[in-house]
Amino acid sequence: MGDSYSIALAPADIGNLFLAIAALTGLVILHRVITAHDPSAPLNRRFLLGLRVMMVLFAGRALLVITGLEGVRFFILLAATLIPLCVLLLVEGLLRRHAPAWAKLWIAAGTFVFALASLWWSGSIDPARLWGLLAFQLSGFFIAGWLILTRDRASLSSAENRMVDRLALSLFVLIPLAAADFIVALLGLPMQTSPLGVLFLCWLAVSLGRAQTQHRAPLVWFFALVAGALVTGVAVALIGGLDKDATILTGAVILAAVMVAVLAVEAQGLRADAQSQTLLHHLAQDRSTDALGFLRALQAHPLVEGAGVIDAAQLGDFDGAVLQRIFHTTPVLRRADPSFTQGAEGDHIAHLFRLFDASHILLVDDAPLTLVGLSMPALTTAPRSELELQAVQRMAWLLSKETR
Repeated sequence: MGDSYSIALAPADIGNLFLAIAALTGLVILHRVITAHDPSAPLNRRFLLGLRVMMVLFAGRALLVITGLEGVRFFILLAATLIPLCVLLLVEGLLRRHAPAWAKLWIAAGTFVFALASLWWSGSIDPARLWGLLAFQLSGFFIAGWLILTRDRASLSSAENRMVDRLALSLFVLIPLAAADFIVALLGLPMQTSPLGVLFLCWLAVSLGRAQTQHRAPLVWFFALVAGALVTGVAVALIGGLDKDATILTGAVILAAVMVAVLAVEAQGLRADAQSQTLLHHLAQDRSTDALGFLRALQAHPLVEGAGVIDAAQLGDFDGAVLQRIFHTTPVLRRADPSFTQGAEGDHIAHLFRLFDASHILLVDDAPLTLVGLSMPALTTAPRSELELQAVQRMAWLLSKETR
């Protein structure tokens, strides 16, 4: 039989491998989110450059653990060297202003020096090189933080200020975790911690696409996840009789796994929002110039497929004055929440819904009285859909006024 080949990894190596792969996965998710929107936008190009540099960094870390090849350290060191430059370029793009000349000169000089130093991938010039690289990275982060704190908020929109604040928040978490990578032995940590900071950065960036305006919410969620991971790690350690290092590794791995899962869910939610066929898309894309053309296009929409126009002839059995009072008060009637339940109005509403078997009835024109009946199952009717129906009704009503 031939000799078998295997690589035995220490627990710390397994933990670092898992964290590197988790960070790489988070970066890939964020990369896909950005490229799905507008990868050619100037700011997005700067962001993608930083993401790709960090992807090289964590891919290199994973390969180093798996293969043990010292040559892989070149890619790790080069990527770590380029991070301050990428951060400065991103901050300049976000703030729409240039960094001071001395800051550019410092970052350019440091990048050149440590890029040359990365060619010597052997550890024979460490720890001097690592201490220097740590100082260079920290100086780059602090320059970025200084530019953010001293920016002119009035020159940026609220969305731009929110994005800048998110970047500052991510730096607040990322800086100590990235610095800890260089002094793992001094701190007595069993693994590198920067992957957790990178995952937090990815989370903040993805959450910008959601309807979140509070900066505190992502931070609260992050610390809630940290607390949950710590509690779970301690519980596993007590059950399995793990030592301190194994407990820390377990908590970090649990936290990274949960954050990757949350990132994937958030990204999927963004894709679903972008691909969903909402009535707002119908409003924005329809080119009809009259109410009937607008409604015919509406009938083919998946959300309200089969919507039917109810003309004056079909309403002959109803009292026109009563219907006018009903729809003047409530242009969009809902079977689940009728505006009138008593008197002639209540009877007319109940009869309308029975006769046309609809869940919603919309006023389209009041001279002659024209309605639209549609059936939307309660389980598929979200609050946003109700609001969109009101917008559709208003648009159809305005078109009918213009074409009289």
